[in-house]
Amino acid sequence: MANEKIILGIDPGTTIMGFGIIKVENKQMKFVQMNELLLQKYNDPYTKLKLIFERTIELIDTYHPDEIAIEAPFFGKNVQSMLKLGRAQGVAMAAGLSRQIPITEYLPKKIKMAITGNGNASKEQVARMLQSTLGLKSLPKNLDSTDGLAAAVCHFYNEGKIDIGKSYSGWDAFVKQNEKRVKK
Repeated sequence: MANEKIILGIDPGTTIMGFGIIKVENKQMKFVQMNELLLQKYNDPYTKLKLIFERTIELIDTYHPDEIAIEAPFFGKNVQSMLKLGRAQGVAMAAGLSRQIPITEYLPKKIKMAITGNGNASKEQVARMLQSTLGLKSLPKNLDSTDGLAAAVCHFYNEGKIDIGKSYSGWDAFVKQNEKRVKK
């Protein structure tokens, strides 16, 4: 492991995209930033995707993360919601991949388990544990930003473990790992 690195965590969404950034120095986490991209006021789904891409690129160009951890969409009862989340996640991933930043995907239960020890923890429980762990003075109104931060912290906790999720180091790796899914 490098002596110092920056991890960008993303909680993709088409209403709110949350993100959090940590810096790792000598195997110690330090909080850098968390925030959210509010997308509720935009009706056009393609505008939302464009804004997600642009904001992710802006974060990359500002903070120069070495790795990205992203929450994977989970299957719910609403297929349309799943499709929208998948698109938001894909656009954020494309931004990272366009800058050759390795990306690792984590299921929500895996993130919750890493942060709280309980894969069924609430957003509030995750946020409070992050507040305690990272010494955050306050928590945001919307917990999407703490969800993004949780993805980054989960990635830090899982570094070096073999089964950490799907990981891509660039477009070539993404295509190679997913080409079996594509029928030609």
